[in-house]
This record gives sequence, structure tokens and C-alpha cells, in this order.
Amino acid sequence: MQDIMRTVSEEVMEVLEEVSEEEAKKIASHLHEADRIFIAGNGRSGLAGKMFAMRLMHVGYEVYVVGETITPSITGGDIFLVISGSGNTKSLVDLAEKAGGAGAHVLAVTTDEESKLGAIALDTLVIPAVTKNDGSKKTTIQPLGSQFDQSAHLLLDSLIVYMTKYFAEDDENSWKGKHANLE
Repeated sequence: MQDIMRTVSEEVMEVLEEVSEEEAKKIASHLHEADRIFIAGNGRSGLAGKMFAMRLMHVGYEVYVVGETITPSITGGDIFLVISGSGNTKSLVDLAEKAGGAGAHVLAVTTDEESKLGAIALDTLVIPAVTKNDGSKKTTIQPLGSQFDQSAHLLLDSLIVYMTKYFAEDDENSWKGKHANLE
């Protein structure tokens, strides 16, 4: 088991080391400057998006997860961040087109800058990981899109650290006050 855990963590680290620091900083700046942030993804990518949304809320951003009952209409000045390994998931492409049509800026987190989402997005944060439909020569011991989802989670958590370091107006004490207390 230790060998498997070591291999998985090494695989994810190799992926993260290939992520463009410039792209990540641009995404962080867009998020920080947005009036509101809307996040969408399907499956495990969607769960990574929900975790990111929670942390954005904790550190002071107005953020919504698309599909939740309390999510308002998206408008100009808002950011629509979509997470998709392939970048071609039809339902997410459709949402990105709607968001762009409403005046929001679309940002994509995907493995393929030239995907349908990459073509729609103002900026794309590429995670060079293996996905479930990947035809690349990269290999992983992990099933389906696990390598992408894990890498996305850690990368998005890293964006939170970056954003709190360079943009934060509040401190950790105020962030703790925004953490759920009905647990």
C-alpha cells in the first residue's frame, strides 16, 4: 500500500510541476477582480470545484456553485470557472456559452487548451494530467480521471493560498468566522 500511495503522490506532483505559473497567476487575478464567481464541473471535477468554492467563500469572495438552488443569474463582471478534464463535456460547454452570452468572463481548468472550453475561455489553466478519455502517451496507475481530479484539487487549493498571500484583506481569524458552525 505504501508503494501505491507514494506512486500516486509522485504522479500528482509531476503533473503540478508542469502547470504554468503564469497561467495560474492570471486565473487568480481574474478571480480576485470578479464581482462574483460561479463554478461548474461534473462528477469528481465538480466536487473539486465545490471544495474550491467553499474556500473562496471562507476567504471572502462571493461565490456560487452552478446547479445549486440559491445560485443567482450570472451577469457582466462575473467569472464563470468551469472544470473539465477533457474540456469537451457538452453540458459544461453549453453552460460556458450561456455564461459568456450573459456577459461573464469564462475561465477553464482542463487538460486541453484547444478543447471546446479552451476556445470559449478568456484564459485556460492547463493541468497536463491523464483523463478517462485521454489518448495521450502519459500513464498513470490511477483509474479513469483520478489524476486530473486530484491535481485540480491541489492546484485550486494552491490558488487559495496564493490569493490570500497576495490579495487578502482579511486574516485567518475572520476566515474562521465564515466556517460552518452548524456541524
